Amino acid sequence: MKKICYDNRELSWLKFNKRVLEESMDIRVPLLERLSFVSIFQSNLDEFFMVRVGSLRDQLIIDPDERESKLNMTPEEQLDAIVSYTKEICKVKDSSYADIMSEIKKYGLELIDFHSKKETVCEYGNSEAFTADEKMLTPEDEKELKKIFNSNIRPLISPQIIGKRQPFPFLKDKRIYAVVALESKSGTEKLGIVPCSGEAFSRLLRIPSDSTKYILAEEVILHFVSEIFSRYKVKSKSLIRITRNADIDEETVYDEDLDYRSTMKKLIKKRKKLSPVRMEMSRKLNTSALETLCKYIDLDKKYIFYSKSPLEFSFSREIQDILREHSELVYNRLVPQKSPHITSSRPIMEQIDEEDKLLFYPYNSMKPFLDMLYEASEDPSVVSIKMTLYRLANNSKIVEALTNAVENNKEVVVLVELRARFDEENNINWSRVLEKAGCRVIYGLPGLKVHSKLCLITRKTDEGIKFITQIGTGNYNEKTSRLYTDYSLMTSDSRIAHEAAEVFDRLSLGEVVEDTNHLLVAPHCLRNKIFDMIDNEIVKAQHGVKAYIGAKVNSLADKGLINRLIEASKAGVKVQLIVRGICCLIPGVEGETENIEIISIVGRYLEHSRIYIFGEGTDSKVYISSADYMSRNTMRRVEVAAPIYNEEIKKRILEDFTIQFNDNVKARKLLPNGEYVYVESEGAKLDSQIYFFERAYRELEESKSL
Repeated sequence: MKKICYDNRELSWLKFNKRVLEESMDIRVPLLERLSFVSIFQSNLDEFFMVRVGSLRDQLIIDPDERESKLNMTPEEQLDAIVSYTKEICKVKDSSYADIMSEIKKYGLELIDFHSKKETVCEYGNSEAFTADEKMLTPEDEKELKKIFNSNIRPLISPQIIGKRQPFPFLKDKRIYAVVALESKSGTEKLGIVPCSGEAFSRLLRIPSDSTKYILAEEVILHFVSEIFSRYKVKSKSLIRITRNADIDEETVYDEDLDYRSTMKKLIKKRKKLSPVRMEMSRKLNTSALETLCKYIDLDKKYIFYSKSPLEFSFSREIQDILREHSELVYNRLVPQKSPHITSSRPIMEQIDEEDKLLFYPYNSMKPFLDMLYEASEDPSVVSIKMTLYRLANNSKIVEALTNAVENNKEVVVLVELRARFDEENNINWSRVLEKAGCRVIYGLPGLKVHSKLCLITRKTDEGIKFITQIGTGNYNEKTSRLYTDYSLMTSDSRIAHEAAEVFDRLSLGEVVEDTNHLLVAPHCLRNKIFDMIDNEIVKAQHGVKAYIGAKVNSLADKGLINRLIEASKAGVKVQLIVRGICCLIPGVEGETENIEIISIVGRYLEHSRIYIFGEGTDSKVYISSADYMSRNTMRRVEVAAPIYNEEIKKRILEDFTIQFNDNVKARKLLPNGEYVYVESEGAKLDSQIYFFERAYRELEESKSL
């Protein structure tokens, strides 16, 4: 029997989201942060259905017999497995949420949920038939809620009855609606629809008679829905939330005669109207009403997911605000620290000229990079600044520095990737700002997203042309630099600068780099060079020399790369991988992957840095990169990996990798059966993220005493 060394990409992602959900059940995590992890789990799942399930649904129509390359599953087999697994983990989500809210109640905040009471069928216009559990709501509470409904909510919502003259409305993506099965006095069945999401009224409502009790607006609307449809009998009712397909290829809407920004705006508008791929429901409708609803929205009933917890969790931020005085319920405040290797008393570019600098977010502040960029915008010797931008913060200091550079007569070339999924509108707006300021704005290549994080500053000095190159593993985004773990290398190495310049030259001409000697640049000279370095380790192992491969990536799904790692394992190469999310390689399979170890770290901060390591000790090759080990990154994007030539920085990155691999608090180990378990260790507890913050604080203090 052939041994299985692969996992399905989609199921592996669901396992990752389960690890996110586990953080909501970890009693070591502060209570309100646990609630946040439930919210993160839900928003992650939304995007998964919008993109991955949407793609599989399309594939099921186009080519139902096509099989994926890992487990040879058809689209339908994958969808069935996804639905089954999702329903199981959503039960865990409901249980975790209930436990969290039960604990929150001890701090003086109770969220009333009518799931816990038995609702009776309402007669014509008689809302009082819905009587709340006395332990939850008193008659006085009921009266106050009714007043709030009639005065603050009812005038702001637009209900609709579906019939021959009233077509079924378009249900917006991820919005909450009340759906009501109605019966007229003549016995005719109809559907009523009431929008429950909106900016006009607050979602989290306090019950006036008791300052500790709150309720969600959609529950109030559903509770008093018979007030709206007073001429009908309410047979059943539920809150629903639709998730729509968002997997749309920008090339399908591209018109070469149109401005590219206009094309992307069309894409965004079209995405909002794509077909539903999931419906979440808070309660069960009667059979005929449910069948009618599914017919209207054109959704198979197997894609219905019943939830005992709220259908959307953005209200968790309001709960955090209400309980903000209870500091023990949130993480203790940790502030990104100034790098001890960069001083504010001298120009930063001057310091980089002397020695490469490395920032490690969120443990180090992003400020030195921002200061360097602003310094470059003011420096008379700077001729040009070139950058790739993928996801920007709302109030971007990056853009501020670039526009300042233009005002100081610098050439500024910015590649703005408009196809950063779900950030398209933001990027369109920033591209306009940059263009209006006088920057030369270019866009990604047809069929190739530019995902690299690259900045090149060119100076004309008395000593000749000099460069500063910055290569990062994460976006130029001040907000995410405090939430994601990422590296940022700043170097004056001319070898790296010349190849970075070649990247920008090719992009400006609508081309890609064909060969490099130092940088690894996808799509043509990253994957093949990684293969070469893996093969080199294989040869070493075959000759009895110690061989090693390490990598830290967000995802591992490139089958060609996976097969190369399996070959390395068979040859005796030790392989250690830190893979946060999707991992389609199964380690520890006898005779196949027994020399491969894989862990995943899910904790307070999102692990986002990418590291490639080939070999051990001083002879090792170390790279930081924007590229994951996925075929879309290695073959269908413009990505950049930078070699670490500074020995001290190389030593630090290798040390960081070892510390993370030894994490025994937030790390999970991937087993040969495809399941993840927490790493067990008899030694001292090591949470790598907390360790790095403590180190950053300590090193800064030590530098002050020198």
